[in-house]
Amino acid sequence: MQQQQQQPQQPMPGQPGGPGSPGMPTTGSTNQTSYADQAFLQDTMQDNDAQVAMSQLAQQKSTSPDVKQFGQQMVKVHTALNDQLMPAVKQLNASAPKGPSKKEKKQIDKLQALSGADFDTAYIQEMAKEQQHDLKQFKSEADGAQGAGLQQVAKADLPVLTQHYQILEKVAQAHNVTLENKK
Repeated sequence: MQQQQQQPQQPMPGQPGGPGSPGMPTTGSTNQTSYADQAFLQDTMQDNDAQVAMSQLAQQKSTSPDVKQFGQQMVKVHTALNDQLMPAVKQLNASAPKGPSKKEKKQIDKLQALSGADFDTAYIQEMAKEQQHDLKQFKSEADGAQGAGLQQVAKADLPVLTQHYQILEKVAQAHNVTLENKK
């Protein structure tokens, strides 16, 4: 029998009281466009889109209340994070990605074909990979972003992402799912 984990209300990026709530500060000049910052935005927004799609599947396909609840929270968080990043996209004259990457779409298709405990295991493992990737990217951006506003967002959201990964680790433990540790 699977345990149901009660999860406290999590702070969300861009929400009042959550990290990044004042919005994206401007750096003053669009001439300071950094290709690394643009790449971070593109990659992060694609990852967010993938995590939203995977988490929507979790809400539909999982039979475990804790996995469904985690999925619901991830939809909210990663949708809010993409909304929070849009001013930076505009500021850098970049274009927002049109959904997950091709690789991530394949992962989503694999999840779509699963159900029950098989789905839960695959979802938890895929989310762990995505979140570990996000944590690495956000740490890097917090340390080296060219734009001060983007660096501030990365620094503000890093603790939230870390907290959500810790919750995912607890969900994985409750479902006896081993996570690759690539932090």
